[in-house]
Amino acid sequence: MVSERTVPPFNTATVQISKEEGLILYEDMMLGRLFEDKCAEMYYRGRMFGFVHLYNGQEAVSTGLIKALRPDEDYVSSTYRDHVHALSCGVPAREVMAELFGKETGCSKGRGGSMHLFSAKHRLLGGYAFVAEGIPVAMGAAFQSKYRKETIGDATAEQVTVCFFGDGASNNGQFFECLNMSALWKLPIIYVVENNKWAIGMAHDRATSQPEIYKKASVFNMAGVEVDGMDVLAVRSVAQEAIARARAGEGPTLIEALTYRFRGHSLADPDELRDADEKEFWGTRDPITKLATYLIEHNLANNQELKEIEQRVQQTIDEAVKFAEQSPEPDPNELYRYIFAEDQ
Repeated sequence: MVSERTVPPFNTATVQISKEEGLILYEDMMLGRLFEDKCAEMYYRGRMFGFVHLYNGQEAVSTGLIKALRPDEDYVSSTYRDHVHALSCGVPAREVMAELFGKETGCSKGRGGSMHLFSAKHRLLGGYAFVAEGIPVAMGAAFQSKYRKETIGDATAEQVTVCFFGDGASNNGQFFECLNMSALWKLPIIYVVENNKWAIGMAHDRATSQPEIYKKASVFNMAGVEVDGMDVLAVRSVAQEAIARARAGEGPTLIEALTYRFRGHSLADPDELRDADEKEFWGTRDPITKLATYLIEHNLANNQELKEIEQRVQQTIDEAVKFAEQSPEPDPNELYRYIFAEDQ
C-alpha cells in the first residue's frame, strides 16, 4: 500500500521572499542533506558508531520552522533524528560531526552522540532518544518564558519554543498532557509533528485511531494546521503565523507536517518494510529539488549559484569530518563531569 496522503499545492503567489532569504533556505536544506549523506558514509566505513537516524527528505520541516525563529532568543527541542535540527539552529557542522565521532570538541562534549545533541548557545534544548521525551522539556521552556514575562515582569521574555516530534509520539501520554496544559496556560509553544508515515516499522495509519494528527488540536481548543512538509515555503508560511500567534500571547499551535524519510529508520535498518512504490512516490517530491525549481523559475537564483552553494556546503562538511577525526577523545578521568551544571 502506498501512503499518498498529501495536502493541496501551496499557493506560491502569496509568497513574499527575497533572493537572500531564498538562498539561505536553500543552503540550510543542502547543508542538512549533504551532512546526512556524509554521516551514512562514515557509518558504513566504520568511523561512526551506535544508532544513527538520518533526516534525508525532511529538510523542509527543519528549515521552514527554525529559520523563521529569532536565532538568539527562541528555543528548539528535537528528537533522536536531531542532526539537521541542530544545524538549522546554527550549531557548527564541525561540532555536530565531532559529537557523532564521540569527541571532546562535540557540541555535547562527546557524551551525547547522535541522539543527544545539545547547545545552550544556540538555544537547542536537546535531542531525545525516547519517543515523546522532549515534549515536556519544551513545554517547561515555554512556561518559563511566560512566567518571566507575566509574573516577574521581564519585558524581554518573548521567546517562542518549537517542539519537534514524530507521528509515533502523538499516541503517547506526554503529548496529550502537555498539549492540554499548554492550551490552558496559553504557552508560547509550537508543537511540530513530523509525520513521515512510519514509526520505526509501524505504518502510521495502523497505529492510531485518528491518522490526521492536526485534528487532535481541536480537543484542546488549540489551533491545528496541516502542511506539506515537502515544501519549505509552505512550512515557512504556517510557521510565521504560528510564531506570531505565540509571541502575541495567543497560545500554542499544533502543526502536522506531512513528510517522508528517504532512508530507513536508522542506518542499521535494511528498510525492507516500506513498499517500493511508496518510496518512489515520495522520492519525486524531493523538497530541495522543489525549492531549486522555484528559485530558478522566479529569477531568484540560477543553476550556477545553486551549484556554488552545494560546493561550499560540501567543503564545510569535509572540513567538519577532518576536524572530528583530529579532535581528542574525552578524558576518562572526567567521566563524571557535566552531570551537573558548572559555573560559567
